[in-house]
Order: sequence, then C-alpha cells, then structure tokens
Amino acid sequence: MVAPTVVEHPTHPALRNQVSRVPYLPGLDGLRALAVVAVMVYHANHGWLTGGFLGVEVFFVISGYLITLLLLSEKERTGRVSLRKFWLRRARRLLPALYTMMCALAIYMTFFNRRPMGQTRGDFVAGVFYVSNWYQIWSGQSYTAAEAFSPLRHLWSLAVEEQFYLIWPIVMAWALHRMREKLPRLALWLVGISLFITAVMAALYVHGAVFLGADPVTGAATCGAGDSHGYLSVFGHCINVNEALYLSTPTRLGGLLLGSAFAIVWRPVAIMRGPLRSRARRVDLAALLGLVLLAFMMNRRYLFDAVSGSYDPWLFRGGFFLVGLVSLAGIAAATHRRSWVGRAMGIRPLAWLGTRSYGLYLYHWPIFQIIRVPGTQLTLRQFGIALLITVPVTELSYRLIERPIRQGRFGEWMRGERPARTRKVAIRRREVVMLCCGIAVVTGFAAVSVATADVLCVGQIQCDSQKGQAAIAAAADTTSSVAPSTTVSPTTTVATQPGGSTVPTAATTTTTISPTVGSPVFAVGESVMLGAAPNLEAAGIHVNAAVSRQGRNVAQVITQLHIANLLGKVVIIQTGTNGPVSDDTFAAIMQNLSPSTTPLVLFLTVHAPRGWIADNNTRIRALPSKYKNVKVLDWDVAAQKVQNELSVGDGRIHLATQHAKQYYANLIFDAVGRPDLKK
Repeated sequence: MVAPTVVEHPTHPALRNQVSRVPYLPGLDGLRALAVVAVMVYHANHGWLTGGFLGVEVFFVISGYLITLLLLSEKERTGRVSLRKFWLRRARRLLPALYTMMCALAIYMTFFNRRPMGQTRGDFVAGVFYVSNWYQIWSGQSYTAAEAFSPLRHLWSLAVEEQFYLIWPIVMAWALHRMREKLPRLALWLVGISLFITAVMAALYVHGAVFLGADPVTGAATCGAGDSHGYLSVFGHCINVNEALYLSTPTRLGGLLLGSAFAIVWRPVAIMRGPLRSRARRVDLAALLGLVLLAFMMNRRYLFDAVSGSYDPWLFRGGFFLVGLVSLAGIAAATHRRSWVGRAMGIRPLAWLGTRSYGLYLYHWPIFQIIRVPGTQLTLRQFGIALLITVPVTELSYRLIERPIRQGRFGEWMRGERPARTRKVAIRRREVVMLCCGIAVVTGFAAVSVATADVLCVGQIQCDSQKGQAAIAAAADTTSSVAPSTTVSPTTTVATQPGGSTVPTAATTTTTISPTVGSPVFAVGESVMLGAAPNLEAAGIHVNAAVSRQGRNVAQVITQLHIANLLGKVVIIQTGTNGPVSDDTFAAIMQNLSPSTTPLVLFLTVHAPRGWIADNNTRIRALPSKYKNVKVLDWDVAAQKVQNELSVGDGRIHLATQHAKQYYANLIFDAVGRPDLKK
C-alpha cells in the first residue's frame, strides 16, 4: 500500500525538459481509490466481493511504477540517486500515520480490551520494523484464519512494500550507473523475473484440501508428512505453504517488478512527446478491457474455499501475474493526458479517496476488528458504522499528521521557524504542546502495558493446540476427585427423536450437574468443542479437542484413553468437520466403547460449509441403529440458531461468542442427562 505521491507542477524550464519527471496524475489516485475500496469491502465481508483482496496486487504494481519513476526522475534531475534522501522521504510519508495508528490501538487495548494485549505484542513489534508478513508466516497467523482479535494483520502488505523500498533503490542506483543506455533491457529482465516468480509459485502451490494433523493423545497440532497436507515443519513451527506463498516478499515481488519495468518504458512526459500521444483511444480500449477483467476477477475469484478446504489454484498459477498486467493497462490510461478513461478515474471524489488511500488502508482494519463480533463478517449496518468512523479518522490523520510532516511544516514549527503571529496563536500552540505531552504519557503507559502483558499463545494454531495439550493432563489430575456442583444456565433443551437423535426445543430453567466420583466424563472433538472447552470443563467434563483433528485421530485418542483406563460411563464425541469419516473409522472408535463399560456414547453431528459434511452426518445419525449405547445430538440442526455467532473465516467452524459457547455446552448437558452421570 503505497502512500500517495504528490509532486508539484514544475515551472522551471530545466524541469519542464525532464522526460522522467513525475507530474501530478489524478488518474493514478483514482486507480488507488478503486483498489482500496475493493480491499475494504473484502475485509468487511468476504461474501460481498470474494476477490477484493486483489486490490493489494494493484497497489503493488502502482508502487513499483511510481517508485521507479521517482528514481529515474531524480537521476535525470541531479545526476545521481541519493539513497539517504529517498529513504528519508519514504519514512516521512509512511511512518507517522503507521505509528499513530499503532499508538491509538495500544491505548484502546489498554483501557478497553486488555485480554489480547500479550497475544498481539509480536504484531506491534513486527509492525514497527516492517516485518509483519514474516512474523505472520512464522507464528501461524494466516491471512484466512479467524483469530478473535487480530488488529494488525493487514500490515503484511506494507511490510512487503517497505522491504522492496529498502533494496530496490540500491538496484536502480547501480543500474542507472552501469547500464544507463540499456534500461529497456533491464525492463525485459524485470518482466522475466516476474514470470520466474510466477512459475516458482505455481510449482510450490499445494493443491487440494489443506489441513493440519493432531497428536492422538495431546491434541497438539502436527504437520508431519502423514498427518497433514499443505504444511511444513520448520524448527518446530507449522508453516502453511500456500499462506507463505501469499505473504512472503519474494513470491509477491512480481507485481512490484512489473510496475518497475513499466516505469522504464512508459514515462508520462516522454509519452506525450512521442508518437504514443496520438494513441489515446487504443490506450482507452486496453484500459477498459483491463478494468472489466479486473472487476470480473474480483467478483469471481477467491483466496480460500471453505467448502473444499483449498486455495484458489488460479491465483497461484498465474493469476497474480494477470492482475499485474491489467493493472498496467489502468496505469497507462491514468498517465496518458489524452485518455478519457484516465480523466474518468481522476474525477474529484476518486482522487480524494486516492490521496487518502494509505490512511484508509491503515485505519479501516483495526476499526473493523473492534466493531465486528470476533471471528465473524461485518453486517451491512456494522460496515456503515465502520465507515462513519474510518473516514473522519483518516481525514484527521491526513490533515494533522501525514501532510504536515510530509511537507516539513511540523518540523519547522517544532524548531521555531514558524513563529506565532498573534498571542492567541501562541496560547493555542502551548495548549497543543500540553496535549501532545499528555498523549505521549498515555501512549507510554499503553506501550508498557502491551510490553509486559502475559503471552499465553500466538496464532490460532498454537492457541488451539495448547488447549488440546492441557486436556489429558487436567483429566489425569482430577479423575478421582469430586468436582463441586456447578450451575449453568442453558438456553435450550433437546428432545429425543426416533433413532436416538436429539434436536433443540424451547428454553428451560437452570440445570445443575454433579460429576460422578471415579467415573469421569470425557469429551473428544474438534474446533467447535475446543471453543466451548471452558464451559464444559466448568461442569467437570474433561475435554480433549484440537483444531483440524481428523476422524482417525479421534479413534486414536479413544484407544489411548481406554488403555489408560480413563474412560468412564459417558463419552462425548464430535468428529467429521475436517474431512470424511468412514464407517470403519466409526467402528474403530466404538470398539473401545462397549455398552458394559460405557453405557452412553453421545455423538454430535457436524456443521460446516464443506462437501463431506452431509455424508458424515448421515453416518453419524445411523450409529444408534448399529450400537445400542450411542445417542446422537444433532448439532447441525442446533447450530442454525446461532449461525451468526459462528466463524468460518478459515474454513473451520469456531464458536465466536460466549453465548454460542454456552449454548453448545448446554445442549450437551441436556443430551447427556443427569441420571446417567449419577449411576
């Protein structure tokens, strides 16, 4: 996400003669506006614009084009490229708004949402040093994951650009010195490298459903070759290969290099002085076709399909390169003075949004995260509220922080080079200084709070795994203990249906559960059960659940518990969300759960937008006819009542709210029945 480049119209004859200078191009601001709006809509609700994330690739191409054009202009104007001045300009454009956003977020979390402070500390540090993309790859915070609160996830794209800004000026300074007369050849090399990156990405892309394995006993996430698909184990960290391809700097350089190559051969001033100045209609046609194709791709493509559990192969097999090409068509129109498409993109509303696109990108995501129900998509009403907050915040940041610092006015004011003209202005200046000092104190307190907060886990994989790892240890410590009677407030009861299945009915009164001495109740399951683990454990049920757990892993857990003689009279099982479960797997589960030792085995159906769910539920609902000690709780039906409180952002189902977690637990309490527990 490149900050808008604002260049004044030069008036000096020497400047007018420069063919590489960068005039103000409102059409480019309009292209930025279209890209940032697409990204914001996608971040609000994936279903509204499934390919809106492609707007980031458009920004990458624009960034490469403008940065290279600025370096060419500087070389032409001064005879050299000053790396120090270039990096200083980038810092003045990018850092103030970024650090302001992070400081405001830290203050908000300190006073209103302290729980995830430690979990997001690494995101703050990575954001400061522009390495967010690598941190997210390493910590397992995938772009499609559904952590409850991840307010800095969007900084990955800024990290990619800033890393490019550190290296590319050095490359261009060398190229302009050593091969000044061969720049077109350099452009061809850049296109070739972009094609090579596309080929590498296609070769490394993992086709099909991507899933983690789970340790059969501890529930910890594993990424061994036989237990998972699409993950690599790197120094003990499970790395999602496709997510790494999407987030890493080398694999996302293609668009930046395409934009850089285009800047070498398509300089706005030179174009209007050559034969291409009379080819505006051809440029318009190419731009129209490109924009229509871009809109089509944003409407039809996707990053991750929750039904199949796979990533869009089209993207990783040339799709990003194609987006880069159509972005070049838009840039060509935006920079051609006679193009009516460029003039249309440069209309005032779009230009206004484009000049503030950097701030809109920075501020919208944390505001969306604060407003939304954790892990869910924004509703249309919530989106409207978010925009009513984001746009004014962006405008204040642009007028009070970004523009004054970029233009050097803030530094002049701090050094006393802009003296107050009246006493009233001097008093106002002192008030501003006092206000800034107060904000600095609060920010310092917030920074210390974030720095000293406890870090229990980072990333959804690690957090879910730790919950699963604690289940067996907790069960072993409390198997023979008497848990105190715990009162819970259910929202529904369940009614038994023919065949042993149960479905939710009307609300009831409070229920009390007293676990039996020497007869623990075990619950073995997946992500949904993991989310409700605290609610179930509060009633004395020992929970062993893990993210991405497969049916065969559940069978292994049951076998291990049976060998350890830990299974009691009641066992609760939920499996089938993360992949097909065969009749043989259900038989392997039940071979250790005979009616004589385990009178009640409660199976829950599964609920997720995946192709295998229907078949798995058919098999689960048929279990009572095969095993007389099996009872079925129809979670697939019951989940409809809390559908808006479920998260499926990463293809896995999670209970997103405390109400949904208690609702799930209460269904199990009522389905198990207190008489069975007391035998």
